[in-house]
Amino acid sequence: MAETFDTVKEVIIDVLKIDENEINMDTRFIEDLKADSMDQFFLIDGFCEKFNVNITDEDARDIRTVSDAVAKVDAYLSKN
Repeated sequence: MAETFDTVKEVIIDVLKIDENEINMDTRFIEDLKADSMDQFFLIDGFCEKFNVNITDEDARDIRTVSDAVAKVDAYLSKN
């Protein structure tokens, strides 16, 4: 999970162009990082590309925090 968190964090930093110190497991994409709908699309796309998974639209709607993203990616990775 720590490795997944580090990689998720890399994607967030790349997409949102923010300082890594603003990101922890409880960070909320919309409320804390001011991500809009396009940012969220690019984040999900980045997670899919970085981890070589295909997150469904339905699952993507449930990703609201960094912790949600890490858990979802780990769930997809465990299926492979």
